[in-house]
Amino acid sequence: MTERSVTHATIVVERTYDASPARVFAAWADPAVKIRWFAGPDDWESGDYELDFRVGGRERISGGPPGGPVHIYDAIYREIVPDQRIILTYDMYLDETRISVSLATVELKPVAASTRLTYTEQGAYLDGHDVPDLREQGMGTLLDALGAQLRDAPRKA
Repeated sequence: MTERSVTHATIVVERTYDASPARVFAAWADPAVKIRWFAGPDDWESGDYELDFRVGGRERISGGPPGGPVHIYDAIYREIVPDQRIILTYDMYLDETRISVSLATVELKPVAASTRLTYTEQGAYLDGHDVPDLREQGMGTLLDALGAQLRDAPRKA
């Protein structure tokens, strides 16, 4: 029998964007926008993407480096307060192996003409396949990509 382990950790990543909370929220809610910043590195192969952005809705994305392994993100939205808060749970897989289970909260707060985003994740990282430091680094990279998307996209809200 393989020895099992779990590492529990909370990570917090913050960013401030020169955009309204409505614009930042929309970048999470609109599948055509989210896929532009929530994907893996440019050199990764991408799989299917689905986003049903509603309470009880699912988000799923897969991809990975050429030759594998395939990284799979499988989330369910638990609470959505427009322009203020998103709460979701998600599992991460490498191919068929579940590597973590997480509860994530995205909070959006207006700060003058900007938005302060606070991402908090409480994770259970399984059997040494994933570690909190890598997850924090990965989420920081994604939130930086969100910032680039907000800078490059036309302002609507």
